[in-house]
Amino acid sequence: MNKMGYQHYVLPRLVHLAMRQEAMQPFRRRLIGAAEGRVPEIGIGSGLNLPLYGLTVRAVIGLEPSPELLLMARDRATAAPVPVDLLEASAEAVPLHDASIDTVVTTWTLCTVPDAPRALAELRRVLRPGGALLFVEHGRAPEPGVARWQDRLDPLWRRVAGGCHLNRKIDDLISGNGFRIDALANARLPGPRTHNFLYEGRARPA
Repeated sequence: MNKMGYQHYVLPRLVHLAMRQEAMQPFRRRLIGAAEGRVPEIGIGSGLNLPLYGLTVRAVIGLEPSPELLLMARDRATAAPVPVDLLEASAEAVPLHDASIDTVVTTWTLCTVPDAPRALAELRRVLRPGGALLFVEHGRAPEPGVARWQDRLDPLWRRVAGGCHLNRKIDDLISGNGFRIDALANARLPGPRTHNFLYEGRARPA
């Protein structure tokens, strides 16, 4: 199979399967439970978060650059407990007005966005004053030996995992691009230590 076939047919299904891990559910529930108002979910993927949105959310705008993953998300969008609009769009060019959003949600997304600083500038632009960015992401581990392995593996991993980076330090990335982190916790999922260090938190425009 050529690269195009892998990107369009194999990779979306692998992403969907990887994101279905039961160990991720507590993180999803906590994060989505804190969302309120009008919410864009960046990198909505196959829509695994959609059943978790509650009555504090008026509407969800699901942004996803992969049409194949958006197709997978349609049934979950139809069955979701809140109104959902799915858009084929990237985080670097969010098709929403300035200061029009109450909460932004990202779950295992910032690792893959090609231009993360530009994406965070876009998220800051669309958030209203006092709005929140809720995130759970994997990234750079605190142990120097593990981090060195992440740096070594990252070029190969990016090629097979659709641009996913193993070694982004998510808290520094967010706080260095126009946000103030109000809450941050770290944890690990089951699996290789190069892949499973998590950053979970809330940030607001600085």
